[in-house]
Amino acid sequence: MASMAKTSNFITSLFPGGLCKEENMKNVAMAKLGFYSSWNLIKPKQNCLLLIASAKSPHNLDIVNGKIVNGISVGEAPFTKNTELLIKENAPDKQGHASLIGRFAEDRHVYKQTFIIRSYEIGSDKTATMETLMNLLQETALNHVRSSGLAGNGFGATREMSLRKLIWVVTRINVQVERYSCWGDVVEIDTWVDAAGKNAMRRDWIIRDYNTQEIITRATSTWVIMSHETRRLTKIPKQVRQEVIPFYLNRIAIAEEKNDIQKIDKLTDENAERIRSGLEPRWSDIDANQHVNNVKYIGWILESVPIDVLEDYNLASMTLEYRRECRQSNLLESLTSSTENVTEDSNNNSSNRKAELEFTHLLRMQDNKAEIVRARTEWQSKEKHNLSTE
Repeated sequence: MASMAKTSNFITSLFPGGLCKEENMKNVAMAKLGFYSSWNLIKPKQNCLLLIASAKSPHNLDIVNGKIVNGISVGEAPFTKNTELLIKENAPDKQGHASLIGRFAEDRHVYKQTFIIRSYEIGSDKTATMETLMNLLQETALNHVRSSGLAGNGFGATREMSLRKLIWVVTRINVQVERYSCWGDVVEIDTWVDAAGKNAMRRDWIIRDYNTQEIITRATSTWVIMSHETRRLTKIPKQVRQEVIPFYLNRIAIAEEKNDIQKIDKLTDENAERIRSGLEPRWSDIDANQHVNNVKYIGWILESVPIDVLEDYNLASMTLEYRRECRQSNLLESLTSSTENVTEDSNNNSSNRKAELEFTHLLRMQDNKAEIVRARTEWQSKEKHNLSTE
C-alpha cells in the first residue's frame, strides 16, 4: 500500500491543478506510464512511457514521434531509480502550469496552442469533425484571454467586463477547411484579435499541421458584448477597450476575396427542402454563460442535411450567423435547402476551393419560429478531394 501511495503521488506531480482526477490516474495514467497495478503490488515494466513536462521552457519541450501533445511531451524511456527524481524536477508547479496551455508569439500579439486529435473527436471516416474544429478554436480563444492576464471571473470575459457583468457573444463565424486532420494527428492553432468597427471585436484563427506546418484551416469571427443580466447587447465600455487594444493585430486569416460576407437568406416552410423537428437541447449543452454553447448548433444544423451528402462530401466551409440565444427548455427545428453550385477559384494560401454543393440552413424555435442561427455550408466530394491530394 505504501508503494501504491508513493506512485500515486508522483503521478499527481505530472498533472497539477486537477488536470486528471485521482481515480482516473490509477486506471489510466499509471497504465500509460507502464505500471502493472494491483492492490498489493505495483511493479514497473523494464521499459515504460515517461512523461516529462517543463514549465520553464515550453519552446524546448521534447518531441515524441515528431509530435508535441497538448503541451506535454511523451517519450519512451527505461524506468530507473532516477526516473522519479527526473519527473519531479521537470514537473511544473501551479504557477508554471499556464505555460503548458500555450505560448505567445510576435510580441504577445499571437497566441499558439497545440492539440492532438482524440478518438472521441473524429467521425466515421476517422477524421476530425467541424464540431471538433470549432471546439478547438473556442478553447484556444479562452486560453488566450486567460494567459494574457486579462481574465476576470467570467467565461472568457476580461476583468473590467466581469465588474460590469458583461460577456462576449459571437455574432458571425466563417470556418474554411482545406483538409481535416486524422485521429492522432497534432495541430497547432494561432489566434489573435483586432477591432471590428466601433463596437465589435474580430478574432481570427489559423490551424496548421504541426509536423508539416501546412495551413489546413482558416477561420474568422465577430464578437460583441452582452449584459449577463439583461441579455441585451451593449457598447464596448471604454475601460474594456483599453484592456484589449494592446493585443490588437492588424492581420486577417482569410483573404477578403475568400471571406464569406454575403447575407444568408432566410429559410421558411415554403422554401425549405428538408425540415427536422423535435430537436431538444440537453443539460450538457449549456455552457458557463447559461445558454446553449454556439458549437452545439452545428450538429443540429447538419441533422437536416441529406445523408448521402454527409457520407460522400466533406464540409469545406461553414458560415454561422447567430440571431438569438437558446436555452435547454427550447424545442428546435432544423431547415435546409440546396442552392446553385458554387465554383470559385481565387488565390489563397489556405486553398483554391471549388465547392460542388452549397446549402442554406436555419435553426429556429419550434413553437414560435424565432430564428436562432442562419448558416451556409459548402461541400466538396471526398473522392475528388482524395484524388487531388494524392
